[in-house]
Amino acid sequence: MEQQTQRRTKRKSDNNKYSKDAMSDMRHSLLRRDALSAAKEVLYHLDIYFSSQLQNASVPSVEKGTIELVEEFIFHVPKERNVQPKRLNSLQELQLLEIMCSYFQEQSKDAVRQIIFSALFSPQGNKADDSRLAMLGKLVSMAVAVCRVPILECAASWLQRTHAVYCVRLARVLVDDYCSLVPMSIQTLKQIFSASPRFCCQFITAVTALYDLSTDDLIPPHDLLEMVVDWIFEDPRLTLVTFLNTPIVANLPLGCLELTPLSGLVRWCVESPLSYKRNRKPSLSNGHGASSKLSSEGAGEGKGDSQQPLYSKLHLSVLQILMMVQVHLAEKDLYGRFGLLMFEHVVQLVEELSRLVEELNPLNTARETELSLDRLAQSLQVAMASGALLCSREDLRPLCSRLPHNNLLQLVLSGPVQQQAPHAALPPGFYPHIHTPPLSYPALPVHPTHSALPAHPTHSAHPTHPAQTFLPGMAFPFRPIR
Repeated sequence: MEQQTQRRTKRKSDNNKYSKDAMSDMRHSLLRRDALSAAKEVLYHLDIYFSSQLQNASVPSVEKGTIELVEEFIFHVPKERNVQPKRLNSLQELQLLEIMCSYFQEQSKDAVRQIIFSALFSPQGNKADDSRLAMLGKLVSMAVAVCRVPILECAASWLQRTHAVYCVRLARVLVDDYCSLVPMSIQTLKQIFSASPRFCCQFITAVTALYDLSTDDLIPPHDLLEMVVDWIFEDPRLTLVTFLNTPIVANLPLGCLELTPLSGLVRWCVESPLSYKRNRKPSLSNGHGASSKLSSEGAGEGKGDSQQPLYSKLHLSVLQILMMVQVHLAEKDLYGRFGLLMFEHVVQLVEELSRLVEELNPLNTARETELSLDRLAQSLQVAMASGALLCSREDLRPLCSRLPHNNLLQLVLSGPVQQQAPHAALPPGFYPHIHTPPLSYPALPVHPTHSALPAHPTHSAHPTHPAQTFLPGMAFPFRPIR
């Protein structure tokens, strides 16, 4: 047994030595070529190398020597300080992008495509990452322009497993290319909706992480917002593509994008009325407060008001998605055990909403504040009812006590505690913290004076939230007595 172990160790050492020697010989050969020819040769080497590995192992390894070849001859980061890097001119870079496009389009084995895409573009935490991400942005932008589905599918996998910091950088490149640089080019980006739903799902998740409404610069451009709303309104299940096609593991990768864009979309809907109102705040520093106020409000008013119908349409779609989540959670045997809306994200949303309310003058934002709180209440109600959010009203009451009073939110937070029948997909002892009626009831009315819950006496959750008086026994819906 010991002799066999020694032989395996010696064979592995010999293979590593052979591999290092081969890499060294290849590198010296590549140094004698021009930049474009060397880059093409590295791609050819990667194809042979990984095709061979996949025949012997289901999960091939990417060796350090291979990564170094990629960085030196494709991204032009020299391995040695005294070596002058070869640079591609603009024409050669375009030719290389076309070669990559053709390669990924013609490679018939998805496993080979995915591992080569990963070897090329997975961040390594070194100085080559800037060049790597710049090339990736140009390649994916080209793939969108010419509708190269294999590249979009590889990019979707990359977005799913890569840290969110890099994902939002790719999203920003695409938004700049198709929403800012060329007028009307957004139509080109829209067309990939049917070509690669998986990429569209990941792209929406990335742009909601990028445009978090925290500053005026991080409000989504109108063309981008309109496209996302149209995509989701046409097919709400688009937002669940990654979740439905991904095995759920106990510990999801830290720092990566979420499985769905639901948290970001809820944030867009809830915070948008106040975020756009923040744009209208006049600047008094130039000594012309009155004129600045008029010009600022005039410009901001039109922009904010023109966007709100899109956010209303998006909010309706998000509620529909949350309602359909229950079935998919049950199919995956995750109902009551896995939430697509994390409670930590709800905490962050409420804190951001509270800061926005404090930042703006409450007397001038009463309508926007009411709209934001109504949307928050509706989202919380439907998310808890469907199992997308695993928390109780007892968890939410102290959290939401910092927000201004809102009738609809008060009804959601002070609803009756009603035990649901055990779900067939749940093992004994696992029940979601849901205190809502079955889904046969309407999920939530739009008007804030209507309750989404069956009549039941309630108690105030917080001194600042006065208790509402309910009519026990009255059939749904009902109005609270004022």
